[in-house]
Amino acid sequence: MYWFLDTTIAILIGFLLDLLVGDPVFSFHPVRLIGCLITFLENKLRRKNDSTSGDLRRGTMTATLVVVISGIVPFLLIFLFRAINRPLLIAVEALMCWSILSAKDLTVESGRVYNALTRRNLPEARNSLSMIVGRDTDCLDEEDIIRAAVETIAENTNDGEIAPLFYLMLGGVVFGYIYKAVNTLDSMIAYRNEKYYYFGRAAALADDIMNYIPARLSAWLLMLSAGVQGFDRENARRIYRRDARLHDSPNSAQTESVCAGALGIRLAGFISYEGILTHKPELGDALKAPEKEDITRANKLMLTASWMMLVFIIVIRLIVFLGMLIYPTGLSLLR
Repeated sequence: MYWFLDTTIAILIGFLLDLLVGDPVFSFHPVRLIGCLITFLENKLRRKNDSTSGDLRRGTMTATLVVVISGIVPFLLIFLFRAINRPLLIAVEALMCWSILSAKDLTVESGRVYNALTRRNLPEARNSLSMIVGRDTDCLDEEDIIRAAVETIAENTNDGEIAPLFYLMLGGVVFGYIYKAVNTLDSMIAYRNEKYYYFGRAAALADDIMNYIPARLSAWLLMLSAGVQGFDRENARRIYRRDARLHDSPNSAQTESVCAGALGIRLAGFISYEGILTHKPELGDALKAPEKEDITRANKLMLTASWMMLVFIIVIRLIVFLGMLIYPTGLSLLR
């Protein structure tokens, strides 16, 4: 039963590695491999001018294969290293946990936007912003750049930190990689455009389902973080209750509404994607104009929420581990 404790230690080490070093950069990064798998399967399975039902069916097949393979590979690796050596197993699990977290990279990349704004270099700020958002950035003014940076920090508080940690807590690296596969599918093929509207339907639905609980957990952790950091927690809670369900996606406005309320700014509105202007319902009240320090404040909220989630994970998993020691027969199914 000590494998359960080993996984908890691996999650802790992976979390600390991400905060200290950032996302590991190498050719065979697991998330990059998942992306290559998605592209490969799309090219192999998809048919040009396919019917709506055919596109939907092949998209579902693609998503299913990606999720299954992304779960089987870490399972086999853990099974193999468990049979070899316990310290080596912890090290491998820690490296795998590290590769699916992104707090350090998010603070660094958004920090580049902040630094460019400090130097009043809007072209550089737009270019740095384009590295972390999917929207068009060429014509954004300073306030729009700040809003976009805060929105992506809020969104990635869930996608890059809380949700991966949530699934690592539940099922170790196997569940963690299944979540990351779904999240990557969503970012690559779950677009509401002509090309992917049906092919990416299963991926979008899977992402909505897997993020439903973590997104709300992220929102509440951000509200707690607002109190810890001295931001407007009451306004964050008020805006969350009012605006969290305004967007079409059941999850996308959860964390953004909290950040808008905590910082006293308005987010969303008109956004351009590939030259097409779209409108997302505004989140929050414009109690003040966005300022570049809001990027730093949003990062503080994200990091505080991440630490809270880590503490939550360790406490829960230690309680379960102690339960396994005291009642090994009743909890043997957790193996």
